[in-house]
Amino acid sequence: MKPVAITGLGAVSACGIGVEPLWTAARDGRSAVVDVAFPRIHRQQVKRAARIAEADFAALATDAKPRFQDRTAILALAAAREAIAQAGLGVGDFGARCGVVVGSGFGGAETLERNYVRFVEAPAERSDPMAIPKIMTSSPASWIGMEWKATGPTFCISTACASATQSIALAADLIRAGVVDRCIAGGAESLLVDGVFASWEAMHVMTTGVCRPFSRERTGMVLGEGAGIVVLEAPEAARARGATVLAELVGQANTSDAADLLRPDPAGATACVRGAVASSGLDPARIGYCNAHGTGTIANDVTETQALREVFGPAFDGLLVSSTKPIHGHALGAGGALELIVTVEALRAQIAPPTIDFLGVDPKIGFEPVPHVARAFSADAAMSNSFAFGGINAALVVALPGRA
Repeated sequence: MKPVAITGLGAVSACGIGVEPLWTAARDGRSAVVDVAFPRIHRQQVKRAARIAEADFAALATDAKPRFQDRTAILALAAAREAIAQAGLGVGDFGARCGVVVGSGFGGAETLERNYVRFVEAPAERSDPMAIPKIMTSSPASWIGMEWKATGPTFCISTACASATQSIALAADLIRAGVVDRCIAGGAESLLVDGVFASWEAMHVMTTGVCRPFSRERTGMVLGEGAGIVVLEAPEAARARGATVLAELVGQANTSDAADLLRPDPAGATACVRGAVASSGLDPARIGYCNAHGTGTIANDVTETQALREVFGPAFDGLLVSSTKPIHGHALGAGGALELIVTVEALRAQIAPPTIDFLGVDPKIGFEPVPHVARAFSADAAMSNSFAFGGINAALVVALPGRA
């Protein structure tokens, strides 16, 4: 598979505004999960989430258009601005040869919640006339395209927890196919509102305690919010303008279990990991780190371990695996982008972030992820996995420039 250059990274998360706070929190094992309270949830059981600090969002909102933008779009735009600035690009560098592929699993949850509450409590009042444009999942992608005058193809991938990862994969395919020279890609999600949180709580997949991926005594996931954006370019386009290439996207795969809406199938995850590694052309032993989907749920962690063990074979023993979700939360449609950004930074620094709050090996899993403290490694490549409800699987492999 032809490599695609990654020239810019941008993030907003509960860890802070920017890639640096996200990466340092992941590297140092500092969780951004905080206490949360939702006044309309009767007998709220899950009381923690990775919510963006009010001061951070207020800082972002100074450049926002709240009359027309939901919180999700505001986060996406902030992440895009950072990524585009790092890539050294300006408005005149986009146009018809630039695409935008930004996913979201839910869209404008805050706007939806506010309007439903208003409708129930004061049905005679006029609804927000901009509610629909703010709620639609494609809004972040459209706002990014408008700000940067990117008139090439725009897509919004909405495939639950795989949205951002599949968006980045599609963006890379558009570049490889010659449809565009560069693409702004990633995901955004912000659904920590009463109604949506209560619905997640009702599924009994969130922990009422601490998220412990791959650990014995794990009891579930912790929700988060945020946005992650990357700038992808054809290598020749990046070279022509003297851009710094942070890493190269060298392998990717997407598969569907086609089995169950909620319960993962190890065969689907295995096929996805195998496809991503095979498309990279790398021996599995050259992939030194995997940022796992690692939700902390019983089924996901077992399934993902089986997939990695089967695909990597003897090389699995040398693969450093961690989940950073206990740090930044499970950001759903943005999660894969935030985790790819952490993966790129881990590869560049040759440091695998830790899986915090690990209590010990689960016999059903039989391995220990990087526990508690970051660990150095030496490798050319790393990978990031996303496995979503609906049996949708996506994986990306990145390599240091020129190493694939």
